[in-house]
Amino acid sequence: MVRDWTVVNRFDGLTLPWPAVGLAKVATLKRRNHVTPNMRSSTVSTVSFLICLSSLASLATASGQLAPIGKPPFTEPLEKYNNPPAPPRTIETSPRMISQFGVFTSYQANVDANGNNILGDAANEPSISVDPTNLNKMVISWRQFNSIQSDFRQAGWGYTTDGGMHWTFPGVLENNVFRSDPVSHCDETGNFFYLSLRSDQSQSFFCDDVWKSINGGQSWTQGGPGHGGDKEWFTIDKTGGPGHGFQYQFWTGFFSCDGGQFSRSTDGGGVNWQTPINLPNSPQWGTLDVDTNGNLFLGGESNQFWCLRSSNAQIGNQTPTFDRVTPVNMGGDLTQGGIKGIGLCGQAFLAVDRSGGATNNNVYMLASVVPPGRSTTDVMFVRSTDGGQTFSAPHRINDDPNFQSKWHWFGTLSVAPNARIDAVWYDTRNASNNIDSQLFYSWSTDGGLSWAPNVAVSSPFNPQAGFPNNQKIGDYITVVSDNTGANVAYAATYNVNPNAVGGHEQDVYYVRVSPSGGGTPTPTPTATSTPTSTPTATATATATATATATATPTATATASATTTPTATPTPTPTLTPRPTPTPRSSSTPRGRPTPPPRP
Repeated sequence: MVRDWTVVNRFDGLTLPWPAVGLAKVATLKRRNHVTPNMRSSTVSTVSFLICLSSLASLATASGQLAPIGKPPFTEPLEKYNNPPAPPRTIETSPRMISQFGVFTSYQANVDANGNNILGDAANEPSISVDPTNLNKMVISWRQFNSIQSDFRQAGWGYTTDGGMHWTFPGVLENNVFRSDPVSHCDETGNFFYLSLRSDQSQSFFCDDVWKSINGGQSWTQGGPGHGGDKEWFTIDKTGGPGHGFQYQFWTGFFSCDGGQFSRSTDGGGVNWQTPINLPNSPQWGTLDVDTNGNLFLGGESNQFWCLRSSNAQIGNQTPTFDRVTPVNMGGDLTQGGIKGIGLCGQAFLAVDRSGGATNNNVYMLASVVPPGRSTTDVMFVRSTDGGQTFSAPHRINDDPNFQSKWHWFGTLSVAPNARIDAVWYDTRNASNNIDSQLFYSWSTDGGLSWAPNVAVSSPFNPQAGFPNNQKIGDYITVVSDNTGANVAYAATYNVNPNAVGGHEQDVYYVRVSPSGGGTPTPTPTATSTPTSTPTATATATATATATATATPTATATASATTTPTATPTPTPTLTPRPTPTPRSSSTPRGRPTPPPRP
């Protein structure tokens, strides 16, 4: 497959041009006669496996195709139980991928027990969380496809103890259980939590549960059912108020488990969840956060974007109500299709500043949206300085001059403890085919008034390659900030596999980004509009593994792509780098109530 960029891969100590890498990998594929239980052993021959993959690749619409775009309301769930688990197969491996781009190093996370790439699987939709008591400890959760012959997905995860240079992939939460929409979080004491959607073939709806790890993500204990529904998300109250430790989640009400759109757990572990309630205006495809006063904020889109506040969700003996409901102009709408094929081109992300400084309790929202009259997406940002009563006019973060025709998708943000805002997204500005994407980064040190010049932090990749039958690379990526930089989990297709769709595999990567060098953006404050606010009314242990190493990178943004492989099957991988730069400013389920009217 011809690419419009030059990439150099490091393979087994040799530097080879991109086309040669595929041949080198094929020549050195390792045959495994046995596989760990999580990956399932097989007597299927390698030849049969490759023939199946070749057939799959020939059916691919990947490479160069754009799907029609769709705007809300979306009329079908973003998750479907389409295929049974993939048949058993022999597992083969290639070296894991370490992709270098300038000073930024991306490490593959979905690797086997020996730290190698697993051939013929797929992983996407990663959610990263970081232990605030030890920033070297992180967890990434993702959708795991044991074979691209089936879009049957499971709850995969990896953990690191060395800042992301090496990852351990112990397997999946439950073997042969359909799971999706993974979201991970860590509380202020270092306990990790994993929210997972689950279903089975007999269900036309989706329920979820929360799993807890007290050993850095090495093993997990299953909590109680969390109700839930398609595209669920959750957050944890880490303040010192009455809601400390409470967990809050919301989901798409039309595709819910047993009704409602929002639930709360007050037991500090996500074990017991209260009866779901409906949300004013039914926002969905969004996220939540808590301010320093314990107020819960929730952002999403239905007929338009909304920011909801609940000041009493933190009171355990009261049913949460949302006393502030504010329409938000994000400069466009969420979309599905387009460069994605199917699924969202990104969610709405909401984050609250808890720095204790001048911007404390600012509420920020960011989303990749299609502006009116356009057919491609921009990364748009708004802020509220008055507790969600009003929001600024939308500010475009992607700064390319040819933005009208390019894709800026999967935008997401995070706020550092020192108030810096970090934003990352996929971007096609450098691609002549307008499909090959790079991870881009920008940051703000003045509460979002100005943003640093955009920096490419990854090599280009084809997002339409490597997917299983469901033909997408997930619906989101995620980022978690600290005072010196940010930790990003994203999906990309750097690994070469001539038998995979588009000739590449879909894997999960970790990269450390930081502001570095360059000028300071000129503050250009955005106007503030005034929207109206309206009140309204146990246990299953799982795999263990080990990883150790330490790395501390330093960043300076420049383009220069290099890649280095390394990988294998089973739960136990390795990976992780981290640069340190400096900023420049600037269906209808049973028992479910009738869904609220959708626009």
